[in-house]
Amino acid sequence: MVSIISLWMPILLSAVFVFIVSSIIHMFLKYHQNDFQKLPSETEVMESLRPYNITPGDYFIPFCTGPKESNNDEVKEKFNKGPVALMTVMENGIPKMGQNLIMWFLYSILVSFFSAYLASRFITPGTEYLTVFRFVGTISFVGYSLALIQNSIWYKRNWGATIKSMFDGLIYGLVTAGTFAWLWPGLI
Repeated sequence: MVSIISLWMPILLSAVFVFIVSSIIHMFLKYHQNDFQKLPSETEVMESLRPYNITPGDYFIPFCTGPKESNNDEVKEKFNKGPVALMTVMENGIPKMGQNLIMWFLYSILVSFFSAYLASRFITPGTEYLTVFRFVGTISFVGYSLALIQNSIWYKRNWGATIKSMFDGLIYGLVTAGTFAWLWPGLI
């Protein structure tokens, strides 16, 4: 067994590498550019919503509290007339990228920490590069990618955007795996 403390360097360094790679993906590669579409009559829709001062949060329209209420004829009519939408309202102003980037880096540390924890329980010191790479790569891919699928299943998020984000997760998993395999403790 490997001490989790002895893996502090690959935990932090893999998070740094993932942060750099994700920055390259989102700033220079443009395959996420069409993950969202422009709403028809965007200005008019924004102006019509503005007077309601909607607080930041997640909303579902038409809203109902459960299956019993969804059988109500009035609610059924709202669903049939549409639009049916999930909406995330953010605070007004330009998004605070600094805060988002800090949270992304902390999330990358979290994925690396759990990868380290599991690997430290199952992989011994001196294990060969490829074994560490496969193990940590699988764990970190799961951490970065698999939960994204449920957003397409339940919330109808665009499958193309989900698959592209999962591809990013595969890249992040490979970066994490390479870092851990490179820095895995040897036999003493």
